[in-house]
Order: sequence, then structure tokens, then C-alpha cells
Amino acid sequence: MPETPQLLVFIAAGWLLNLTPGPDVLYIVSSALKSGVRAGLVAALGIVSGCFVHVLAAALGVGALLATSATAFTVLKWAGAAYLVWMGVKLLFARSGSSAIVTAEVGREQVPADLRHIYWRGFLTNVLNPKVALFFLAFVPQFIAPGTPDKVTTFLLLGLLFNINSLPINFGYAWLAGWAAHRVSAVQRTLHRLDRAAGALFIGFGLRLAMSDNPTP
Repeated sequence: MPETPQLLVFIAAGWLLNLTPGPDVLYIVSSALKSGVRAGLVAALGIVSGCFVHVLAAALGVGALLATSATAFTVLKWAGAAYLVWMGVKLLFARSGSSAIVTAEVGREQVPADLRHIYWRGFLTNVLNPKVALFFLAFVPQFIAPGTPDKVTTFLLLGLLFNINSLPINFGYAWLAGWAAHRVSAVQRTLHRLDRAAGALFIGFGLRLAMSDNPTP
């Protein structure tokens, strides 16, 4: 595992990234607005379950790449860096009205929820999104030291930590959806600020990844 300062940076970055409005947050909030907080919590659990699939797949893939091919790692590094910078620029210059999917649900009458359907929809939406796998491949390896003996296990532990840390944020979004039901303008302003903060963070991580040295297998 990384040293304590590096681990604290990983945790803080994970919290900020989980705060960022995106497809997962939109699904959690819209589920809570439509069918209540319980539906939002179940949606969050489905999404986090899907993340575990990506963590396992990414860990095995990264371990194989680092063990067999420096060239493959270089390609992965630059692809991940480009993806992070692209996401950062997109968030940094996002328009304030881009969160209309969430606010469109505000004020609608809540309807009974099929919690099992909500869970599996969240799970499959996450598992079938290749951008989630690319995110883990780009983000987590930055916190694995080149000389780490067992990179796969370290990747799995960091992925587990990232997903566990996401639960309070995702649950918080579900709970706050009720509060936000009558505060549309406040929701839009908050989501826009988070877009900008996370955009700067993505760009920083992308540049850091691009300038990093290839780890020694």
C-alpha cells in the first residue's frame, strides 16, 4: 500500500471525484427523486457493485501489462492521460445547465419503486460502461509505487478502498435529493462548482500520469 501521505491524497481525490456529477450521480439522484431515498440508496449499491467488477478486471490487466510489456504500459499510460485530461477539460468548461437531467425530476410526484430493478439497472449501467474501466486503469496505478512487489494485490486493495469511500458520498446524494426537491437553482449552482473542481483535478492527474516514468516490472 502507498505511504500514509500518498494514501490520504488518494482518499481525498476519491471523495472529490465521487462528488463530481456524472452518470452514476444522475442515476442515484433521479432514482431518489422519483421513488424516495431508499431507491437512491439501492441505486448506489448497484453502481458500487458494478465498480468492483471493473476493479478486478483492471487489476488483472494492469498486473499482466506491467509484468510483460513496457511498451504496452506506455500505450496505456498515454491513453489514460489523454482520457483524464479530456474529461477534465470537458468538466471544466461544462455549462451550468448541463445538470438538467437531475433538476428535471424535481417537483415530480414520487412513484413506488421496484428496488431489485433499480439495483440491477445501476449494476449493469456501470459494468457495461467501458469508461469506468478506463478510469480505474488511469487513476489507481498513479498511487502504486514502481517497486511494489505485488502490484495486483495493491491495485485490488486501492480499488476496494475507493469503492468503500464512495458509499458515504453516494448515500449522501440519495439523502440530499429530498432536500433538493424544492431548491432547483441551488442544486444547479452546486453541481456546476463541482464540475469545475473535478475538471481541474482530472487535468492534474492526466498531466501527472503523462510525465510519470514507466514502472519496473
